[in-house]
Amino acid sequence: MNQVNRPSDGRGIALRGAFTALVTPFGADGELDETAFRRLVARQLQSGIDGLVPCGTTGESPTLSTVERERLIATTVELVHGRSWRNRTAVVAGTGTNDTAATIRATRRAAELGADAALVVTPYYNRPDQRMLEAHFRAVADAGDLPVVVYNVPSRTGANVEADTFLRLAEHPRIVAVKEASGNMEQIARICRERPAGVAVLAGDDAWALPVMALGGDGVISVASNQIPAEMTSMCAAARDGDLRRARAIHDRWLPLFLANFRGAPNPVPAKAALALMGVLEHDTVRGPLLPLDAAPRAALAMLLRTLGLGERREAPTVPVPAVEPTEDVDRFLEEGVA
Repeated sequence: MNQVNRPSDGRGIALRGAFTALVTPFGADGELDETAFRRLVARQLQSGIDGLVPCGTTGESPTLSTVERERLIATTVELVHGRSWRNRTAVVAGTGTNDTAATIRATRRAAELGADAALVVTPYYNRPDQRMLEAHFRAVADAGDLPVVVYNVPSRTGANVEADTFLRLAEHPRIVAVKEASGNMEQIARICRERPAGVAVLAGDDAWALPVMALGGDGVISVASNQIPAEMTSMCAAARDGDLRRARAIHDRWLPLFLANFRGAPNPVPAKAALALMGVLEHDTVRGPLLPLDAAPRAALAMLLRTLGLGERREAPTVPVPAVEPTEDVDRFLEEGVA
């Protein structure tokens, strides 16, 4: 697991291993289900996950209100800080928007709420060029009060943070990592080779996690770890330790799940459907414009989950999960209050 430190300049925070891009549970009425979210975070912590990422793309951040985003970040921090994982599990809050000033405000607020770093997505829709992208990330790093993970996902944003641009940004003391989801292995390999010491490269796709780590990368911000947190943590640990045979065995075992999480509908629709089929979530409600997974891909997903040993439906946890203040015994709450 990570040792998370927050020096004043941001550099030195260790972002290595498996980081779960948390889904955001909603009830059947579409309202935020905080009880289900607490259970989801508790399950992650019990599995030994290296880091948690609330309010990212997988968390449906574009459809969350400011109040909801802040509540999800605060709840994640509360549960992490409430027990012995405090210095080992990083909270990387999604704060990026396509508005630089709004992103700075959201990042400052995440810092106030206790996050360890901010995941800042490339501005979408505006289609900024490389000069503009560099200015945006520098502004957030300068004024956001948190270490910054640059999130490069051109398929969603329409803009690629090129290797030269990121390598210049990586000289900034508060820019500590990149989540690389460009799908460009040449670009990723160059970043892995030329980044400054202490700057992490995190894969943005589960199927690419092992190849990226084989190039010297540091881990993954994962969708699949919503479902299999212990396995993703183990795969990253094995790769980090140089045990590529073991890492590959885990990768090969779960590759069908990695791919299934992106089949039949955009992320996080299939991932939420899988969590509901597994009994981890009671509902797989998503917010519009997304819709739940259609019948045919849902049936195929259910069959795959059974094949992988994940498909046995169990009753969703019914033990009430109260709001827990950070000063209360969260260890007891997690051990006694979560199925």
